[in-house]
Amino acid sequence: MPGNDSANTVLVPLDQSHIKRDYSSVLPQMDDFLLFLKTNRYSKETVYNYERDLLIFAEFLATSEILFHQADKKCILFYKAYLGSRDRVTPLKRLKNTGELSSTSLNRMLSSLRRYLRYLIDMDEPVPVSPETIQLVKTVRTHPKISELPELIRLIESPSRLDKDLRVSLRNRSMLELLFATGMRISELVTLKRDQIDGSGRIFILGKGRKERFVYMTDRAKYHLDRYLAIRDDQFPALFIPYRGRGRNSASKRISANYFQERIKQYRQKLRINVPISAHSLRHGYATYLAERGANPAAIQILLGHESLDTTTRYVHASDRYAEETHKKFHPLKDVR
Repeated sequence: MPGNDSANTVLVPLDQSHIKRDYSSVLPQMDDFLLFLKTNRYSKETVYNYERDLLIFAEFLATSEILFHQADKKCILFYKAYLGSRDRVTPLKRLKNTGELSSTSLNRMLSSLRRYLRYLIDMDEPVPVSPETIQLVKTVRTHPKISELPELIRLIESPSRLDKDLRVSLRNRSMLELLFATGMRISELVTLKRDQIDGSGRIFILGKGRKERFVYMTDRAKYHLDRYLAIRDDQFPALFIPYRGRGRNSASKRISANYFQERIKQYRQKLRINVPISAHSLRHGYATYLAERGANPAAIQILLGHESLDTTTRYVHASDRYAEETHKKFHPLKDVR
């Protein structure tokens, strides 16, 4: 599924004199393609991400004065260069990017274009280039950075000390506890409803790609969640609700992922933790520290909701300490003689 741009990307407002183009006229049947995704039960986030990626390609064509049916292999090469430049535009919000796009994000945008072209082919529509001719760029697998467990614990416990509003403190503490206890994605966390929580400690999740799975709370996470729910004096269905800007439509409001990511960043800065920590870092740490303690990779795959075990092994193999201990324990010439 298409994801978000690189965290290092900086967005600045475009010149307001820029004329908004009719992008749907640049890419044939783009609206039909998005409707196809919706009717096939793709999540709202997935559809939004496909739309955003395709609109960037439409922006490139319009700016370059290239018609869709004129796009050839050379055009795709220029598009790759455009994605790596500061001229890249996010049309949905009319923002210009001044940061470098990661190879992962670039490949996601190219994959979105491939998927759109395949849809046109399935609909017996002409395409200027074959999807298979759009080659992805080489990605550099960076060494994962995972905070030490004591640092993650400091972060998880920080709302109790740093947030003055008791409601915010209990809510944010329980959110962090739940993230690390279950390994769920932040998008899964913020969409939880109160009726998904029962006394069993087991939570049913409808995750990425509408895949269903169970995640499991620890006693510690359940304790902090119960403390938060005990102070709730409302009937709102969302498990985690905002305490600012709540109006008549509060029943449909829930904590946003962007808000919580920003709060995690603030906690990390106040605690002076050097290794970057995000909601995804807690998911990453969850898998890594389970693996360090001998958890079966296949079980971790189920808990994380990964379709492929290869995806899970990127988490399992991330710990230097685990690798070091494995080396010391199993090397055939480890003893002095």
